[in-house]
Amino acid sequence: MRKLAPLTKLILTITVTIWAFIMNDNIALAGIVALLAGTAAVSGLSQKQYKAMLSLAAFAAILVAFQYAFGSGVQLSLAAGFRMLIMTYLFFLLLATTRIQDLTAALVVHCRVPYDYAFMLTASLRFIPDLLAEIKAVQEAQACRGYSNKGNIIDRIVSYLSIVQPLVLRSISRSETMAMSLELRGFGNQAGRTFAAELTLSAKDYVTVGLIAAGTVVILSR
Repeated sequence: MRKLAPLTKLILTITVTIWAFIMNDNIALAGIVALLAGTAAVSGLSQKQYKAMLSLAAFAAILVAFQYAFGSGVQLSLAAGFRMLIMTYLFFLLLATTRIQDLTAALVVHCRVPYDYAFMLTASLRFIPDLLAEIKAVQEAQACRGYSNKGNIIDRIVSYLSIVQPLVLRSISRSETMAMSLELRGFGNQAGRTFAAELTLSAKDYVTVGLIAAGTVVILSR
């Protein structure tokens, strides 16, 4: 997946997400999940990224169990879990195998999205790993000061609220730094913007788009 153009990855992500909502066959949904897991295995992800995918699978299993416990049938519960995994795995692979600047360039050049909107979208995606790192830093700082979040599930939920205030303050500080950096670089004043990213589509991209189109036709005809 790393060798595909950013535009092809965007098309793949959006189209397969739509497939997940259209399809009602759990076997087909499970097949898509297995295909995405196999794609992740050959994409050269880091060990930390593999752990994140396993965490998503565990969360999907909890979702299935909750839905079944609250009266949903087995088929409906499994379908909800598979759809959740498909959507999260797709966006996870998109972000893990594509540079944010390449994604911004694809949105502007190919999709004709105004640069300001494309930048805001990709900047928000960039903040996700930063936010997770901030949460870990706050938890480690609290642990060094002797703070413990042990106890029953209610005590833990309450203890996690103590992370909110420092996390918000650090996020505001980071946002102000980013805003000043953009202003100093003349953000929004450039005309005729160009990108250094390679945006041309290769034969692999055309084959992939063709397979996506064929798969869409087959699903809609069923």
